[in-house]
Formats: sequence, C-alpha cells, structure tokens
Amino acid sequence: MEQIIITILTRALVAGTPLLLATIGEIITERSGIINLGVEGMMAIGAVTGFVAASMTGNPWIGMICAIFAGCCASLIHGFVSIFFQANQVVSGLALTLFGLGVSGLWGKPFIGKPLAARIQSLSLPVLSDIPYVGEILFRHDPYFYLALFFGVAAWFLLYKTKPGIIIRSVGENPGAAHSQGINVTRVRYSCVLIGGGFAGMAGSHLSLAYSNSWIEGMTAGRGWIVIALTIFSLWNPARAFFGAFLFGGIFVLQYILQPLGISPNLLAAFPYLMTLGILVLYGITRKLQRKMHAPGMLGEPFRK
Repeated sequence: MEQIIITILTRALVAGTPLLLATIGEIITERSGIINLGVEGMMAIGAVTGFVAASMTGNPWIGMICAIFAGCCASLIHGFVSIFFQANQVVSGLALTLFGLGVSGLWGKPFIGKPLAARIQSLSLPVLSDIPYVGEILFRHDPYFYLALFFGVAAWFLLYKTKPGIIIRSVGENPGAAHSQGINVTRVRYSCVLIGGGFAGMAGSHLSLAYSNSWIEGMTAGRGWIVIALTIFSLWNPARAFFGAFLFGGIFVLQYILQPLGISPNLLAAFPYLMTLGILVLYGITRKLQRKMHAPGMLGEPFRK
C-alpha cells in the first residue's frame, strides 16, 4: 500500500510539471491584462520543435532551448494581433491554438514513431534522494521538475516583491493610470506575452523530451485548456499554482490507477476536462465574480491611449 501511494504521488508530480510551467507563464501574461487562450497551440509547437531539434542535434537541451524560442515566436503572433491591432483577445488565442496544432501536426509527421537517441533523464539528488519516502517522491525527478519549482518561486517573488512585478500588475489593473505615470504599457504587455509563450514552449518540450522519448501528434491532449483553468484556480498567484498543477497531475494519474476497479475509462479520461470546464464556467458567470476572484481589472481589454 505504501508503495502504491508513493507511486501515485511521484507520478502526480511528473504529470503536473508541464502544467505548472505553462501556468506560471499564463499567470504572468494575464497579470499584464492579456488573456491568451493559445496555450495549447504554443505547447504543441514547443513539443514538436524540441523533439525535432533534439533529433537533429542529438542534444535534448538544445531541443528545450529551441522549444522555448518557438513558444516565444508563436506568442508574438497573439501579442501583435491583440496589442498592436487591439483585436479580440479570445478569438486571437483560439486561432493561435488551431494554428499551433495544425503546424505541429504537419511538421512532426515525418518524426512519428521515431525515438530520441538521447532524452532528458531523471536525476537523483545526492543525500536527499536517500531520505525514506520523501526522497523517492521529491528528489528523483528530471530537471524540468526542479526548474518548474524554481520558476514558480521566482515568478511569485517577481510579481509581489519587486518593482517590475508592481508595474506588471498595475498595467493589468489600470493601464491608463500606469501610462500616466510614464510606464510603457505596450512594452510591458509584449514582454509578458513573450514570457508566457516561452514557458508554454518549455512545458510542451517536457512532454516530448522527458515525459516520453517520442513525438505523437496531439500529445498535448488538452493540457493547454487545463492551464487556462489552473490560472483561474490559482487566483493568478504563482504560489497557489503549485497546488493546482500537482492536483490535476494526480487526477491524470488516477485515471490509470482506477481503471482496474471497473470504472469506465472514458469517464476517468474525461474527469480532468470536466473539472476544467466547471472552473471556466464558474469564471464566466459574472464580472462581479471575477473581481471577487482577484482577476486583473482590465484582463482581456485592449489599451487605448
């Protein structure tokens, strides 16, 4: 029984790692007032770019760097449309998702079924990994997991303990007031959109370079939509994103653990997305509820001088 619990917790952390990475980026993006529903597409582009780059160079770390760059480039499309042209951010984000899924499927088709020669392996931290129970659960993961923990803490510190963080939050709450104080609202929003895209690309590369060692079309499997819900679930706070990401990671794992009990696998597979849908519906009920949930005041609204 103890080993089963350890296995569930360990796999939940692994499954929650890409969710945490992408959620951190989306929180920073939305804190600046830009909502990006293209996370799924950016993750798909990051996954295929990382895999292709790693296959061609034989170095998975180069693949991760290329995936981050690809995610930034994809997010720049959304930033240009929603910031420069001031188009509807929801429509732009949905278009980016469709674009990302289509491009990744087309580009990755020649690589389907081809395993990586080298993948990013798990690390056992000296001394810490030998601690009974805790060591096996927390200290025997791939570098993505430790990077996600570091970036989560760094994002919280940035947003709540530094001047740049205050600027980002002020741009999301009241861009007009921020502009009157000499803040370049456009530059701040572009920067946050690029950061969000980089994290989404990195999250996608985790799926193809560490979680598995192959490329499969549609391997993001709706995780981008779960990230959108997790951003709301965490109340736009990176500190709360830890709990939400690993909770949903555990839900992903449970669908495989509970199948032998006779529960419908279709129902188990749909459970994470049903929870996601419930959170999104709750978020969209009223604008008043959004304010109570501490949403950025001008989230989704274009800034006009």
